[in-house]
Amino acid sequence: MKFQLSLLSFVFAISILSTIDAQESKSRWYKGNLHTHSLWSDGNDFPDMIVRWYVNHDYQFLALTDHNIMSVGQKWMPLKTIEKRGGKNVLDKYVKAFGDKWVEKREGKSGGTEIRLKTFAECRKRFDKTESFMLLTGEEISDSVGGLPLHLNATNLKKLLRPTGGSTIREAMTRNLRAAKEQAKKEGREILVHLNHPNFGWAVTAEDLAAVTEERFFEVYNGHPGVNHLGDKIRPSVERIWDIANTIRMGQLDAPPLLGIATDDCHNYHGKPGSQPGRGWIMVRSKQLKSKAILRAINAGDFYCSSGVELENFSFDPKSKTLTIEIKSEKGVEYKTEFIGTAKDYDKSSRPRLNNNGKTIRTTRMYSKDIGKVFATQSGTKVQYQLTGKELYVRATITSSKKHPNPSFKNQTEQAWVQPVFLK
Repeated sequence: MKFQLSLLSFVFAISILSTIDAQESKSRWYKGNLHTHSLWSDGNDFPDMIVRWYVNHDYQFLALTDHNIMSVGQKWMPLKTIEKRGGKNVLDKYVKAFGDKWVEKREGKSGGTEIRLKTFAECRKRFDKTESFMLLTGEEISDSVGGLPLHLNATNLKKLLRPTGGSTIREAMTRNLRAAKEQAKKEGREILVHLNHPNFGWAVTAEDLAAVTEERFFEVYNGHPGVNHLGDKIRPSVERIWDIANTIRMGQLDAPPLLGIATDDCHNYHGKPGSQPGRGWIMVRSKQLKSKAILRAINAGDFYCSSGVELENFSFDPKSKTLTIEIKSEKGVEYKTEFIGTAKDYDKSSRPRLNNNGKTIRTTRMYSKDIGKVFATQSGTKVQYQLTGKELYVRATITSSKKHPNPSFKNQTEQAWVQPVFLK
């Protein structure tokens, strides 16, 4: 009998795996992005134009996540400001897409044309379509601690959440997460909070992520070229941070693992350099395209994230302890899957990282190669890994030979990431 992976991070038990029965077989994959920006904050296009882009590129759900604001109420913006961000023809594109009746203009008090930005409610009314597309409320809670940027995305909010601040990164993370939890309880709705781009400003360390166990999700890939995805000579990559954080959580804190999310964090929709759409997304397995169903599937770990590689399926059979991944093949493209994890008897030692002057820097410490070890590497479109029981966890990174069509870093190829699985 086959079992479908349903990884509930609060429960360490094989019983969390749900059988694929006739009803479960009705589930399908939904493609979505949980991090993008519009003219409501620091994006360079109208919110409805942005939603239209994702609809036209076969996404099924999207969260608009502007900085510390939700697209509610009246907001008029000078055309000069809009053109400075998006280019001289940005209004022409807008009118061509929606028509003069939709685009609202007025003469500003200081002279010059102003354009009204459409609200979330207006965008949802225009674009939401049953089992085809769903727009989710969202906000990028943009906080800071001692000059370090701390950004978390909250999806499916009812009301705006103000940054809580804190004396440390960990305290601020915890306080913001608890504010979201309080709203979710009060409003009776699912709210998903994930940590954004930990290497942005070198703000969040693996130890920070490990310690704040209330946080269950983070961006293992963010398509903005300025978020230091690959790390540098003295700081680890985001993927390395993932393994260190999960090893500390599971090996020392007896806590559930972090799950990885991919986003494009788009700000630029007119071909300008920077963060552009379509670089990263998640694929969620759900029976329905409804907010509750999608968010519950994400909370259950029934999703993978991608920067281009698509999967037909992934599953885990607890009887044989086997993780199976089936990759959707593309002609002329080769695939390499690395099964990565940490053994239970890993070397726990670590040491601080030093700058060129030999002084300790505030960043993730240096750990043994035991952490985030490649247990196996396989080629092809159907791959498997059988857990021995000696692993804390095993996850998978699939890398294709196909160059990313719109790379965020040099020599980028398309990838996908499968969430950690484990036995206990």
